[in-house]
Amino acid sequence: MKKILLILGLIFVTGSFVQAENVVPDRIITDTINTYGIYQVNNEVIVYSEPDEKSAIKQKILWTKDDVIPQNLTKADLFIVYLEKNDLGLMSVTDEMEDWVEVIYNNQTGERGWIKKDDPYKFNTWVNFYSMYGKKYGLKILKGAPESITYMYGSPDDNAKKISTINKPEVINLNIIKGNWMLVTVMDVDRTPKTGYIRWRSDTGIKYLFPNLK
Repeated sequence: MKKILLILGLIFVTGSFVQAENVVPDRIITDTINTYGIYQVNNEVIVYSEPDEKSAIKQKILWTKDDVIPQNLTKADLFIVYLEKNDLGLMSVTDEMEDWVEVIYNNQTGERGWIKKDDPYKFNTWVNFYSMYGKKYGLKILKGAPESITYMYGSPDDNAKKISTINKPEVINLNIIKGNWMLVTVMDVDRTPKTGYIRWRSDTGIKYLFPNLK
């Protein structure tokens, strides 16, 4: 029994046993608003200074469910979304070319660089990302979003008629996206479905809602 406890203690101390955690935004993000999509990366990421494999390499990154190398980076630094059960890592994209995407590879410092696409279908604009995952998993309101995000309108316009309010939503289902607006169907705690338009991002790109990924 003592040997088992000793082994478990050594594993804990040396960090060989690491509990990976999901990375999903839970509050509004103001420091990466100049992004317009995401890219799903493989476990090896080579970041170049320019969209050219002959340019200087800014960073080489290896990641698994349990670790990130270099070790000064965490999954929260690297990804805008990481889902452990799917081994899915998504990085924020700030620019895109035919074979390349410019990504933020350190969310703490804002450092960015270019990675070569290994599959063009791994890049999605925010609208495509929200359409895909928002319809599948529903949406959540991010902490720090203004109260006006709970106002539901009859059309996608700030001057449109307010038709309802989101109170304590159990489910927010995405129907369609129109610019900075979404048509959603909400099930509040009173179990009465309500449908209307809400703002999902500001004119400057601050996102107020996010797919309810788990």
